[in-house]
Amino acid sequence: MLLKDRVAIVTGGAKGIGRGIALKFAAEGCHVVINALHIEGARKVAGEVEALGRRSLAIAADVSKSTEVSTMVDQTIERFGKIDILVNNAGGISLARGGAIDNTTEDDWDRIIDINLKGQFLCCRAVVPYMKKQKYGKIVNVSSMGAVHPPAPIIHYHSAKGGVLSLTSNLAFELARFNITVNCLLPGPVRSEFFNEMFQGAPDKEKEDFFERLGKRVPMQRMGTPEDIAGVALFLASDLSSYVTGESICVGGGLPLTPD
Repeated sequence: MLLKDRVAIVTGGAKGIGRGIALKFAAEGCHVVINALHIEGARKVAGEVEALGRRSLAIAADVSKSTEVSTMVDQTIERFGKIDILVNNAGGISLARGGAIDNTTEDDWDRIIDINLKGQFLCCRAVVPYMKKQKYGKIVNVSSMGAVHPPAPIIHYHSAKGGVLSLTSNLAFELARFNITVNCLLPGPVRSEFFNEMFQGAPDKEKEDFFERLGKRVPMQRMGTPEDIAGVALFLASDLSSYVTGESICVGGGLPLTPD
């Protein structure tokens, strides 16, 4: 098993990509702490992890709040005694007013930056001292292909995800001498709960038509799945990537290549 007896924190682990990563890690021998904003979803996925024979812990925490992040890390250390892997997956988007700069308020900007960028900084800051002490660590940040190839103007979200790329490269340089690797995933279009807000109240056919059109824009002619992202996260979290740090990997079925 690639992650036998490792301990991971997966933020935003109650659904979508986070859940896919948590279950993939558990299948490879990892004990997984499931973080989510609401405890019910975290507990559900923690139960799925335990059903795979691993230990788990569900923690409700807002990653944009330093006190809640510190408590989450303290609880993890108390339960498992170490943190080997951090997956910074928690994030969110708001399209209530669209994503153009003219319609983006300062409050919108601050909230999306806090969730998607500040939260990753706070989680990294909280776990790094433990990783330094054990001279081992794997940090996997989740950005978005929209950070470098935006499919639509969503200025606050894409700016935050662009910041994640810089956070990754800076931390990778800083932490390499401590045997801590820091890498980044840039998912392309993935069919998950990410699109729920966009389709609130919409008929199922409208949603299915959207997914079909979006899939056709991908060179591989389909949308991705959480499992597609989880496989690459596993590589970056395991010792298969022991000499890889500071990398940002597009996981988008061939995007940003242009399909025929």
